[in-house]
Amino acid sequence: MTQQGVRWTADQVLALAPDAPSRKAGSKLGVAGPWSEAGSSGEGTVWGLCKGSGSKPYQTVVDITCAGEAAGPAYKCSCPSRKFPCKHALGLLLVWAGQDGTVPEGEPPAWAEEWLATRRKRTAEKRSSPPSSTPADPEAAHRRAEKRAERITAGVTELEQRLSDLLRGGTAAAEQTGYGLWEETAARMVDAQAPGLAARVRELGAIPSSGHGWPVRLLEECALLHLLDQGWLHREELPDELAATVRSRVGLPAQPQGPPLRDHWLVLAQYDTADSKLTTRRIWMYGTESGRTALLLSYGAAGRAPSLALPVGLALDAALSWYPGGIRLRADLGEQFTAPAPTPLRPPGVRVSEATAHYGEALRKDPWLESHPVTLADVTPTQSTDGWQLTDSEEDLALPLSPSAASRPGLWRLVALSGGAPLTVFGECGHRGFTPLAAWPKDAEGTIPLC
Repeated sequence: MTQQGVRWTADQVLALAPDAPSRKAGSKLGVAGPWSEAGSSGEGTVWGLCKGSGSKPYQTVVDITCAGEAAGPAYKCSCPSRKFPCKHALGLLLVWAGQDGTVPEGEPPAWAEEWLATRRKRTAEKRSSPPSSTPADPEAAHRRAEKRAERITAGVTELEQRLSDLLRGGTAAAEQTGYGLWEETAARMVDAQAPGLAARVRELGAIPSSGHGWPVRLLEECALLHLLDQGWLHREELPDELAATVRSRVGLPAQPQGPPLRDHWLVLAQYDTADSKLTTRRIWMYGTESGRTALLLSYGAAGRAPSLALPVGLALDAALSWYPGGIRLRADLGEQFTAPAPTPLRPPGVRVSEATAHYGEALRKDPWLESHPVTLADVTPTQSTDGWQLTDSEEDLALPLSPSAASRPGLWRLVALSGGAPLTVFGECGHRGFTPLAAWPKDAEGTIPLC
């Protein structure tokens, strides 16, 4: 049963947008003018007709529950856009969230009901279908795994030689050599079926042009890359969890392990990062009953948004399964049992000293970790001679904001929310500083996204 009486906020709707242009275009359609025959049902469906440039309006329908599915809210629109959700779906949800009577409750029209029936049928078939009766050949799978491990070992050995040559010739040579050598080395790691190593090598090649202090950063990254190489070469001697971390960092695929955990998961933050080949979406969630933090990853081809999108600030009753590793943050979203709904619960905050201790403990389990999730209690954004920082109200300590956070619009939203008063902030704590992703001012009920 869905909580249809509880409607989302505009911020929660816009958090689903695949990119900034979609967010802007959806906002323009978030008014009653373009819409007709709009409605919503107690089963968690919203529909409407949106006037476009053609003679026929676009038919738009959104399933906000997706119970039984694993990809968040689902959308269907007759427009030709390849973005999910499209601007019409965003606009419809914004009108629905406005609660101005434009989207009354009722029965869905035939065209919306047809799409919903197809979805229900597919979900029912998925639940009732037995496991495949023709399991994969375990011997063939073992041979493929061994062959890939041999390729990776060859690539790691070659990479170790490249690192030795770099340090033997001096780091100054890296600036003169340019990016080409590292791109060639990264291509060799791709050939060796080690995409994780390839990504780290590309980052290595960009350091000499990264500004003041690059030799120190280059040595640090070389040391971490050497440690990963040695971890792979001696993986059989490592504890199981650390060995799983090494395999993941090298780029070997893994499957979730252990029974799924059902909980009411608060969506803390969602943001995308992109390169020339891939768009990666990171979604942070907090189990309000278990107290666990989970990271969901979703990917899309370059220029296309990943399929998984969840409304920030709402909680969903769902089951998550975790991937192996030393920290076990990454999880897979399984069955969802109800529509996302508001919750007054939030992660308990810690002091700045505890946050840095948590990050240090996480590094012990995963030395290649860039950052670790943490919720800071009673901190105030303040300026120092080196930039912005979050100052603890009880300790004489502060966490500097990361360079990326200082350049985001979310920084000024955080400052405005604080107004000089302490607040609770969730974000990623790493060696480059703290990146705030969500905040809760005192006496505030909802989660305020900062990314």
